[in-house]
Amino acid sequence: MSNLENALRELREKRSRAQVDIDKLDQIISGIESLNGAGAASSKSSQRKRTVSAASRRKMALAQKARWASIRKTQPVAAAMAKTGSALAKRKISAAGRRRIAAAQRARWAKVRAQQKKAA
Repeated sequence: MSNLENALRELREKRSRAQVDIDKLDQIISGIESLNGAGAASSKSSQRKRTVSAASRRKMALAQKARWASIRKTQPVAAAMAKTGSALAKRKISAAGRRRIAAAQRARWAKVRAQQKKAA
């Protein structure tokens, strides 16, 4: 019985050493891939997915709601929106402003077309 326990302990130690070696190799590989610019795809596949319990998700959601509530209390615009229930009026551009923007855009495209004709 003692021999089996010793063998089992040795195997577990070898496995833990191998796991440490694998982790080191993974770090080296991801470092080289990040230098090469190809590390995003392969590093995600080798990492384990982190799961969060429902209770922890609920705590995080409540904490985030509390943060947003404190932000809303400190911002006067948000407080006014909360009281009145409506957002601020959207800003509108005048017809003259739209015409100026359209004319400027037409001029830009004319310039691009002129350059394309010169190149062709």
